[in-house]
Amino acid sequence: MLVYFVTDEPTKLPAIRAMFEPQHAVVPWLLGGDGTRIRSHGVLMVDVDLRQMPRVDRLRLILQDLAGIPEKLFVVHNLSRSMVAQAYALGATAVLSRAKEAIPKVAQIEAVEAAAENKAAVPASEMDEGVAAFASMFSNVRLGRPVKVADAKRATSKIIQRVGQDGLSAWLDEVRRYHEGTFQHCLLVTGVAVGFALDIGFSGTDVSRLGAAATLHDIGKARIPLSILDKPGRLDSDEEEIIKRHPAIGYELLKGVSGISPEILDGVRHHHEYLDGSGYPDGLKASQISDLVRLLTISDIFAALIESRSYRPPMPRPAAYQILCGMDGKLEGSLVRAFRNVALGPG
Repeated sequence: MLVYFVTDEPTKLPAIRAMFEPQHAVVPWLLGGDGTRIRSHGVLMVDVDLRQMPRVDRLRLILQDLAGIPEKLFVVHNLSRSMVAQAYALGATAVLSRAKEAIPKVAQIEAVEAAAENKAAVPASEMDEGVAAFASMFSNVRLGRPVKVADAKRATSKIIQRVGQDGLSAWLDEVRRYHEGTFQHCLLVTGVAVGFALDIGFSGTDVSRLGAAATLHDIGKARIPLSILDKPGRLDSDEEEIIKRHPAIGYELLKGVSGISPEILDGVRHHHEYLDGSGYPDGLKASQISDLVRLLTISDIFAALIESRSYRPPMPRPAAYQILCGMDGKLEGSLVRAFRNVALGPG
């Protein structure tokens, strides 16, 4: 189940993730940050200081877009009568004194929804299953548990199914409704890589191989501090050096896992390498970089440019493609030209 967490303090997010993941996917929304069109199902959890009227006013605007979510859990830490009244006035369906009280509430809501879905035989969407799979993978790594290959395969197969059926543009539009940066990026990269592979006529096996490498390419970020991953602004130089460790971390996490092929390991470790040797972590040069990695690198850069970030809107696809074209010497020109149809859409 998706748990949409609206808060005025980003420091609250790690505790919420620890409570709910990997059983549930947490999609955060920082009060005052860029908004997102949230789906009409899941659970909304609000932990905002309702004594601060400017914050209440901003929350009220957000809640106007969330009217379609039936269950709204508000955390009111001191349970004062006025604050509880304020929460219900804002649309709360339940008021909790502590965040951990949401755990049984969410479990109860999930059980009710599951019974209703079984009765109606309504399958979960590819988006929801993809987010849940990513949440499970990242949470397992954060908790020191091994990555489950089944989660990666499940996420990849759902994205291949959706992109193959509805086209890349529909996938990109839906992914960008999600506010959480790392999951959004992973979903975008996998969709773009799958779209690229399908467009140039890859076999089903090769589409799945590239898709799986894309799904797992940033798994090392699960070991990067959340204060860096969730930072609302640009990273400073020290933070950038830390984030650059993620390919090597991801490789170390996966190299002993059964079912992870050498090609996928290569993609995880080397998706930031460039043909001129200026990339990282190993400074590989042209002949040392495999075809799969070259495709994945193009997909990764393009996805990073077109994703929504707290400090800038998504770049238009034509502008992002022009940046790729300007990276002559770093990216393989023939592949960038082959990527043109994928980059510019509308498929």
